[in-house]
Amino acid sequence: MSIRLRLTAWYSGILAVMLLALSAAIYGFVYFDSYGDIKNRLVEQSNKVVLGQAWSNGNLKLVIGGPEGQNLFAQMYIYDLKRLIANDNLDNIDVQFNIPDQKDLEHQQGFIKSSYEGNPFLVYQISIDVTTTDGMIPAVLQVAAYTGEQDRLLLTLKNILLVGSFATLIAAFTFGLFLARKAMSPIGMVIEAANGIQTGTDLSSRIEYNGPQDEIGRLIETVNSMLGRMEGFYTGLEEAYATQRRFVSDASHELRTPLTTIRGNIDLLQKVWELEPDNSRMTEAEIRQLSIESVKDIADEAARMSRLVSDMLSLARADTGRTFDIEPVALEPMMTEVARRASFLPRQAEWSVGELGHLNGKYILGNKDYLQQMMFIFIDNAFKYTPEGQVSLDAVFYQNQVGIRIADTGIGMEKDEVPHIFDRFYRADESRGITEGIGLGLSIAKWIIDEHGGSVEVVTRQGEGTTFVIWLPLLFAPPLE
Repeated sequence: MSIRLRLTAWYSGILAVMLLALSAAIYGFVYFDSYGDIKNRLVEQSNKVVLGQAWSNGNLKLVIGGPEGQNLFAQMYIYDLKRLIANDNLDNIDVQFNIPDQKDLEHQQGFIKSSYEGNPFLVYQISIDVTTTDGMIPAVLQVAAYTGEQDRLLLTLKNILLVGSFATLIAAFTFGLFLARKAMSPIGMVIEAANGIQTGTDLSSRIEYNGPQDEIGRLIETVNSMLGRMEGFYTGLEEAYATQRRFVSDASHELRTPLTTIRGNIDLLQKVWELEPDNSRMTEAEIRQLSIESVKDIADEAARMSRLVSDMLSLARADTGRTFDIEPVALEPMMTEVARRASFLPRQAEWSVGELGHLNGKYILGNKDYLQQMMFIFIDNAFKYTPEGQVSLDAVFYQNQVGIRIADTGIGMEKDEVPHIFDRFYRADESRGITEGIGLGLSIAKWIIDEHGGSVEVVTRQGEGTTFVIWLPLLFAPPLE
């Protein structure tokens, strides 16, 4: 059974119980109100019944005093005399009430409902003692009222209550089912959306709901939010898979080149060394020179592979969420050391270091080794892409941040290349095959910047050079020296 049917059944059952209780209360109130007055009148008039003539006359009649007794029927039966005495109303309709046995009279006193010749009566029956010339003798007095009107009223009321309650239940069930279906229709939309997601891959679908923000509204809002998060997770997972495939492809490509070079040089050396001295067209000096050149190529390619593996290891650590220890780092000593060591890097451009004295006493929270690695990546890139001109290093302050600026007058980049320069294995088309590198340095640098809560700003123009500004938050509570 569906939820809407169960809800409708529960509501209808509760309504049926309430209608039954209300109908019983109304019927009972009308019953006691209708018969209460009659019972009170019968009790009251039974005390006013008198014999109409003396005993010696032989023709006795019961008389009920007062105008309230005009519509009542009464009879008295004297057991010892076996004589029945009735009032005129009872004689006129020619009806005789049932007379109880004398031995059972004690247990049959009170109100009795009876029907005589199809006419309903409410009879009040009591035992009395009648005074005669022979003394007190037992008798039974029965005073009755016709209750046809009351019975018809109660029967009509009962029919009205039954029919009305039944019609109300049918209407309540019908409207309740309609309202339950309408109220549960948003849940149907939730089920349809869930089925659509289960059978397909479209996570962009949302449940449209314009109703009030009740329990159903909050449920749909929660489901839509959940779908949004699932879509984000699914998109991120797809991007991660695409990045992983691209990473493996690029890594395979980058590793294949040095491996091919190493394999070629090894094959060449093997062939040269396997030649017989008499059959060789090369002199010993030429073989020695060729061997030296091949070994140098192998060493260079091995160093390149070592750098590639080291960079890939750093990025793998970044992907696993591994972080590094941080502590307050003094800016001036670190920048001075970087500037000094950078002057020994292979370069063709002029190396210029700006004024660093204003960094004295300024600290940032980070890891000194990783910060130096990040700056050397930018400086080394600037030297690579600046065949002539100048590469400079300085620092600026803005609000609560320090900006480490590394500028060059090299080949520069197109603006549409800037969003991709921090992608792994990405290298501008102009530099592929011209400048050595594997395209992982800036990815590592970006990870280090992110781990320090910083950002990087890039300003570049094709043929005019590139400027990187690394923004890092300053630490305003340096440790005591």
